[in-house]
Amino acid sequence: MMAFLQAVGLGLMVLLPLANPLTTVALFLGLSGNMNEKARNRTALIASLNVFLIMMGAYYAGQVVMNTFGISIPGLRIAGGLIVGLIGFYMLFPKEKAYESPEAKIKAEELNEEPDTNIAFVPLAMPSTAGPGTIAMIISSASTIQHGIDYAPWIILVAPPVIFGLVSLILWGSLRCSGSIMRIAGKSGIEAISRLMGFLLICMGVQFIINGVLEIIKTWPG
Repeated sequence: MMAFLQAVGLGLMVLLPLANPLTTVALFLGLSGNMNEKARNRTALIASLNVFLIMMGAYYAGQVVMNTFGISIPGLRIAGGLIVGLIGFYMLFPKEKAYESPEAKIKAEELNEEPDTNIAFVPLAMPSTAGPGTIAMIISSASTIQHGIDYAPWIILVAPPVIFGLVSLILWGSLRCSGSIMRIAGKSGIEAISRLMGFLLICMGVQFIINGVLEIIKTWPG
């Protein structure tokens, strides 16, 4: 059981900086101003379910995509490291706010024209929460697990859905309490947390690239 809790904790530590629910909270508040409480709660629930389904799809279908396109594990790690590092760089040195992103602007225009426009999938679930960095991380982790890791088979089977479920649950709770979170943390607090997560993502991205390069060197013929 301790190994299971360790695996779940490690998964949350890796995914939460990438998912960054606080950024999604700011985006949600920027786009849901004309919604009533019932619509906001429903959007929060649907967005969380979408995130769970996207993560599950990336974990279980990612290897099939890799095999189809002939992508190696070192290549995936280097590409994932570049994506994660780039996302971390933009979080550490932001050029635009979450609600000023292209996806947010498009959805804001749609909301003005059609108040019933659904924002649960785009941009809340993707790319705000389950974006390219999150998906790359999940596919890379799935590949690493399939090529050997020191966990019992039942942990490898049970832990990923639990991790994805907890991330979705945290997102749902954050969106439901978005108003309170913004009042307590404030814009400056959320920006500070986002920049800290950005620094962690840059470190993780660099490490992914190092691991990928080292693996290529080890398997290089001669």
